[in-house]
Amino acid sequence: MVHKTEEGYNELCMKPGKEKPPVFERKRAQYKNLSEKFVNTKNDYSKQFAHIYAARLAELRDILIPRVQAKWVNVPIVKLADLENLEGQQCVIIGTLYKHQQWKPSILRELNEDHQLSAPCAKSDYCSEKDQPFLEDEMLRIKLIGEQVDLKNIVTGIVCAVLGNENSAGTFMVKDWCFPGCAPKTSLKKCTSQEKLVIVSGLDLSNNYENLGTSLFVEWLCGLAGNARVQKDGTSIVRLIIAGKSYIIPKQVAQYHLYILLLLGNTIRSNDISNLKTDTAKEIGEAIKTADTFLSNLAQCCHITLMPGQHDPTNVMLPQRPLHPCLLPKSSRLESFKSTTNPWIGRLEERVIIGTGGQTIEDIIKATGETATSPIGWLERTLEWRHICPTAPDTLLACPYYEKDLFIMKECPDVYFVGNTEKFETKIWKGDENQTVRLISVPRFSTTHTAVIVNLENLDTKTISFGNI
Repeated sequence: MVHKTEEGYNELCMKPGKEKPPVFERKRAQYKNLSEKFVNTKNDYSKQFAHIYAARLAELRDILIPRVQAKWVNVPIVKLADLENLEGQQCVIIGTLYKHQQWKPSILRELNEDHQLSAPCAKSDYCSEKDQPFLEDEMLRIKLIGEQVDLKNIVTGIVCAVLGNENSAGTFMVKDWCFPGCAPKTSLKKCTSQEKLVIVSGLDLSNNYENLGTSLFVEWLCGLAGNARVQKDGTSIVRLIIAGKSYIIPKQVAQYHLYILLLLGNTIRSNDISNLKTDTAKEIGEAIKTADTFLSNLAQCCHITLMPGQHDPTNVMLPQRPLHPCLLPKSSRLESFKSTTNPWIGRLEERVIIGTGGQTIEDIIKATGETATSPIGWLERTLEWRHICPTAPDTLLACPYYEKDLFIMKECPDVYFVGNTEKFETKIWKGDENQTVRLISVPRFSTTHTAVIVNLENLDTKTISFGNI
């Protein structure tokens, strides 16, 4: 953490003296985890993923109908099966968008590549010139055309209403769109708490545990750095949220998952065990212990919410479950430490907070190929779509819930963040019903050495850097 001014230097350093240093007590804030539904809902792997789309469409259709009737007065809302009776008449269809993309992840293609039946093609996204957009309901599907159809704004899984008419070619000419819109605020109570929230992501402790930036971050959060004024200001930090990618590196993932299964007592075939090299297992075991020590030390000074992320030791499918207590024996004993899900929903004082480890927005960018739109821009879109991860389960792995779609937003958040991005960005988003949401793109700490601080009272947001500038 670099300060180039004398004033900044004085803030970091305590002047020696005979007087006793002041003692400050960290403030506390009411906290409630609202993510239990991600853990307690039953999965049924015998059912197909079509049940998720059916549940999503059924719930969001009821939300869309009054919005459609208010936006397009006296225009009939019809099913796809009824289009043949309208003879090109203008109408509205409510359905789920489907984007046909030949480069989407495919198990058949992966098998072909494994057997060298086709040449692999490395791509950063799923897009091609042959992509085609469709709208489908419970029974049928129709292709969408027209100037209003922009493939860069379409991803599979979005529930919406389209205004237009069917033409002689059997396609639907789109004239306008309507989305579910942001969920309403369930509580209008004003937040008077002056406490602060700190969010970090991408700590990558397996490679950065002894990094200077990480050490400075720990000292700052624990009140061991700075003069009395800085330390007193730090007592207003009531919770740290760690948003994924805490300590596992990608090259270890294959062997790592086998090791975790061994730790949890799962049965593994002998040939799988033989592929798990002893030195790799030892290395990963040390990384897990390192992370536990790091988190337990922090949790003795500040309340922590730990979200898993990509390559972290839990299930790959969303929602990712909390890290098992056996992996974090020291941290899990502490009341101040809470291991939770990804995505995560929680309430801190009067503020509702929703966040993800980054996979949701990363997959949307792959599906659209639109790198010019920032993660903040896609966060806005998901608010308008009223869905945290619309591309699940199409291209983003998701657990097979069949009774309801758990990723539909039931309540408008006050803070909505995405972790593990390239850089920090933030803005205040305002909805049609006067909803106010602080959107935050949380950068990877391992590359930026940056943490985000949010004032719970007014949602003001700033960063603090622990690296060279």
